[in-house]
Amino acid sequence: MKKISKFFDRFEDKIRGILSRTPILYAFIGGIGIVLFWRGVWDLSEEIGLSSLDSLIVSLVIMLSTGLFVSFFIGDRFIISSLKGEKKLIEKTKEEIVTEESELALIISRLEKIEQKLDELTIKSKQ
Repeated sequence: MKKISKFFDRFEDKIRGILSRTPILYAFIGGIGIVLFWRGVWDLSEEIGLSSLDSLIVSLVIMLSTGLFVSFFIGDRFIISSLKGEKKLIEKTKEEIVTEESELALIISRLEKIEQKLDELTIKSKQ
């Protein structure tokens, strides 16, 4: 089982590396995969005779037990911001928004400096 998992992990990395250079093609192929997956789930549920209510109950049990129900329909970011006690964008004052924007700009600036240093180290190590 580990060999199969390792194979698909490497295979996924290669495919993602190739497709990340062409985002429109990547999205198109991903969309096809998702639609075909859901078509298969839909057809299978019909073949085994699940009614609409049965499907709803089974899906709720699966999603609630795996933690996907709340995460998918509400979103992790919303939950985390609620736990942190952050305000909704509508509730924030103009000053708070400006402060957040300046903090984000500072973080981006620092990340760019780190990226430059990493590039310099990479060039030095190749020499």
